[in-house]
Amino acid sequence: MKKRIGLADILLLQSAVVVYSLSTVAANLASKYEFLSARYILFFGLEFVILAAYALIWQQMIKRFQLSVAYANKAMTLMWSMLWNFIIFSQGITPFKVVGVVLVVIGVVIMNTGAVKGEGEDD
Repeated sequence: MKKRIGLADILLLQSAVVVYSLSTVAANLASKYEFLSARYILFFGLEFVILAAYALIWQQMIKRFQLSVAYANKAMTLMWSMLWNFIIFSQGITPFKVVGVVLVVIGVVIMNTGAVKGEGEDD
């Protein structure tokens, strides 16, 4: 029997998305330095490490959840990236950005409503 997606499942999916969104932070930090400087290479390398970790986590997510649900949750990267840009880089949040993120959140909620965990789950 398939199990409905609960809060713990959504938090698990969002943790994977948070890891992915941190790659944009590393990329932005790398872009602040001269090409091939030590700090550029450091942050560029960090981006690859984050993306490698995310790839491993993502494989587990798509094994555990329906692909449509997993990809819908991936869209939340927009919200996390906007948050990181505001907190770390002091970039403003405009009303249009908020409206866009709210629309994405509504779409993710709709996709998660009534969704069930993948068939591979024995819980």
